[in-house]
Amino acid sequence: MTDPTSNGRTFKRILLKLSGESLMGNKAFGIDEEVLGAYAAEIRQITEHGIELALVIGGGNIFRGVNNATKGMTRSHADYMGMLATMINAMALQDALEQEGVYTRLQSALNMDEVAEPFIRRRAMRHLEKGRVVIFGAGTGNPYFTTDTAASLRALEIEADVILKGTRVDGVYSADPEKDPDAVRYAEIHGNDVIARDLKVMDMTAFTLCRESDMPIIIFNMDEGGNLLRLVRGESVGTLVHWKDTDTDPILA
Repeated sequence: MTDPTSNGRTFKRILLKLSGESLMGNKAFGIDEEVLGAYAAEIRQITEHGIELALVIGGGNIFRGVNNATKGMTRSHADYMGMLATMINAMALQDALEQEGVYTRLQSALNMDEVAEPFIRRRAMRHLEKGRVVIFGAGTGNPYFTTDTAASLRALEIEADVILKGTRVDGVYSADPEKDPDAVRYAEIHGNDVIARDLKVMDMTAFTLCRESDMPIIIFNMDEGGNLLRLVRGESVGTLVHWKDTDTDPILA
């Protein structure tokens, strides 16, 4: 299974980052059971191809529902609330995956012994080697860090080959396609160009971690059925953000 650059790289171990908002479907907040089930089915398909998969999911769908309650709170207190929201989503996804027959382990960066294992790097890697999907909840366990940063950190810790960031858009564009009809999608782009053009792929802390370790990122539309499977089969899906030295301009889709 080669990657979309057709350069011979194979994806054996993947970190999949999902936003909490993606679980809402058409709801104002919360979890859409149909979306949850569809994601679980997509993930089951790639585990059947022998891919080792870890997951990080955000909590925006839950946290958004209580935003009014967080006005005036300190940032640290609000961030801890966000971490708890990610655990709600992680537990929901774990249950959906197990109903699909996928073996899972949920690890939390906060102590929640009754519902999750503590995050232990070597244990997580062992689970992956045994074919279990590992879900990382509660972000990094520290305030002021986003779940994008948690995804980058965990991907590096478990020695993933790539970060797949599943979103509602089909890649990285030169501008907001909803506002600019002339916006074009990139098939691949150097990370330095992402920074120079202020394309907002990830927050800067997360992006810097990837840059320092040459961790490739693929941004793709998770809501389009089959995209995840096409990615691991080596088809060109979404936008590849790479760190290879090159004098060429970004490649358009």
